[in-house]
Amino acid sequence: MRAAKPLPKRERDALSSVRALANQAFSRAAGAALISGNNIRLLKDAQENYPAWLDAIRAAKRHIYFESYIIHEDDTGRMFADALVAKAKEGVRVRLIYDWLGGCGTASRAFWNRLRANGVDVRCYNTARWDSPLGWLSRDHRKTLCVDGSIGFVSGLCVGRMWVGEPEKKIEPWRDTGVEVRGPSVAGLEQAFATVWAMIGEPIQENELSSLDAIARPGEAALRVVSSIPATGGMFRVDQLIAALAEKRLWLTDAYYAGMTSYVQALRSAAKDGVDVRLLVPNATDIALLKRLSRAGYRTLLEAGVRIFEWNGTMLHAKTAVADGRWARVGSTNLNIASWFGNCEMDVVVEDEPFARSMEAMFLDDLENATEIVLDANQKLRAPNQPRHRRPALSSGGGSSGRATAGVVRIANVVGAAFTNRRVIEPVEARITVAVGALLMLLAIVFAFFPRLIAYPLVLLFAWIASALLYQGWKVHRARAKPKAHADAALPGDT
Repeated sequence: MRAAKPLPKRERDALSSVRALANQAFSRAAGAALISGNNIRLLKDAQENYPAWLDAIRAAKRHIYFESYIIHEDDTGRMFADALVAKAKEGVRVRLIYDWLGGCGTASRAFWNRLRANGVDVRCYNTARWDSPLGWLSRDHRKTLCVDGSIGFVSGLCVGRMWVGEPEKKIEPWRDTGVEVRGPSVAGLEQAFATVWAMIGEPIQENELSSLDAIARPGEAALRVVSSIPATGGMFRVDQLIAALAEKRLWLTDAYYAGMTSYVQALRSAAKDGVDVRLLVPNATDIALLKRLSRAGYRTLLEAGVRIFEWNGTMLHAKTAVADGRWARVGSTNLNIASWFGNCEMDVVVEDEPFARSMEAMFLDDLENATEIVLDANQKLRAPNQPRHRRPALSSGGGSSGRATAGVVRIANVVGAAFTNRRVIEPVEARITVAVGALLMLLAIVFAFFPRLIAYPLVLLFAWIASALLYQGWKVHRARAKPKAHADAALPGDT
């Protein structure tokens, strides 16, 4: 077999320049540098993720940083709580962040108090406060674990029995994906944890955090740690960029897809340009109404050549992407506005061909348990040859808020299109416009006859917002006045 002829120097230089430019673009879009020297392992479902997490926790010697949107007070949650308590009693520094909204109704105060009483430093992200009426919209949606600066995990998995399944009730585990990272990138994961920790209390001392240069380089994989915080949109820019740069394949898996217009256009343009764009989303849902809303965004993608598949299992909760067998991402960011701009999220963006090939193999394996959605001759959405299986039982994992957000975004997109007349309303979307119109007309009639039903709630809402603004302004004014008072007290000649 004849060896490939080497490229001329001019072409090699041009290729090197293009790669350098692409690396610069990704670094600026993500707000994260590409770090080499890592070892990364793909972990499928709870059966691979949970044991790896627990092994790392039990082997901890110095510190454990655990950040999870939801930890359920069930057998699985108690198993992790026991492991954290055991390490805290050994003198290991254990820090834990959970989300206030994610924790509502999933774990009791006694559950968290037990952890605190046994030495685990627990903080809750963005608790409801009267002086921040809309603060609850920002969530810590991350799922990360870092141990001793030597190993880190990033995934879409929260902690709860739904990821394990309930065989006795014939409920299958939720489908989800995570990664194990060893190498200098673990320092980036720790810094990201420290950022959120400082947002809700006293910061972690720098000498406790691991230094990138001090961590061994056990592998060759290069990756970026993309740690989004509200209103930054780093992962959104990366998703847009990879959709623009993909040449052959772009395969996406998402639990709560509700693409913004600009991202939808990026996928459409890629598909029209010959890129094999595929989107795998869940079929099962814990909010039946939202299944129709989820499908409302399919048509515009299908018409451009994007292939859409619905998972046939209990629940597909993974958030992953792989492009051209070279680039991949795994983490907590869903393809919707809440994840891109509203939440704290964590993803690893990997540039490693062996890892990307593993991701592609996993995606193709998942398609074996999925049904493709197509447009038939009458331009209607349908699932050809859909198996006649019983709708799987679905236990709530608290992820319904993400699906609800996705549904609300779709409704807003359709209603916005109806008002602005910037695009044609599709037949499946016509149902949404009729339903929203009917609801608004009903409310108009009710409020016309009973105006107090809207007046009193608005009075309370405006009073709440006004009080919050006045209080925030007073706090800022007071904080500015204190330094001035101290400076005046220190003037020469004062006694």
